[in-house]
Amino acid sequence: MERSSLKVVERKKSGKGVARSLRRNGFIPAVIYRGGASTPIEINKKDIALFISKAAGEQLIVNLDFGGNSKQAILKDYQVDPVDNTLLHADFQEILATEELKVFVHLIIKGEPVGVKRDGGILQHGLRELEIQCLPDKMPGHIDVDVSALKLNQSIHVRDLNLGEGIKILTDPEEVIATVTSLKAEAVPATEVEGQETAEPEVVKKGKKQESEESK
Repeated sequence: MERSSLKVVERKKSGKGVARSLRRNGFIPAVIYRGGASTPIEINKKDIALFISKAAGEQLIVNLDFGGNSKQAILKDYQVDPVDNTLLHADFQEILATEELKVFVHLIIKGEPVGVKRDGGILQHGLRELEIQCLPDKMPGHIDVDVSALKLNQSIHVRDLNLGEGIKILTDPEEVIATVTSLKAEAVPATEVEGQETAEPEVVKKGKKQESEESK
């Protein structure tokens, strides 16, 4: 697992005014928490923006450097401004090397299914992330799911995954990750039953009746 490092400073004050002042000066307010306790911190805006861009949705462990003292953590969440998309706040969860953690990890579909390439089916995506439990050194940044062997009307479920020793899957094993379905068949008109005449549509009958009445 790749490790990054971010220099942080513990914040002594909090509030909207403090947060706005930090952002004006090139910093982002953040929080690192563990259990029921939390510590407010501030991080250089460019540094954390680079880290988020580098992570690209993957779970990465980061060393938060308090200046001589560091804590291992994972980025749990961050908020951006809905108007200009600038970073507003970040939440980190402190982790211990000897303590298992529960995290959601992104699933990445790999390959082109046989049922698509050969039979003209459609690959449909289901689950996008998986909840797992493991020690920090076992935590994958993402999980690759190879769908190349999938035939028409076949699926890959959570139960089909093997993540290796030390990683427990918490997501429902019956959840579908990917499936290959066939194109909907075009509607085929019903064939006439042998020995029987096809009944005229009701609208035609009415038309004939009206025409007959008008000719009287």
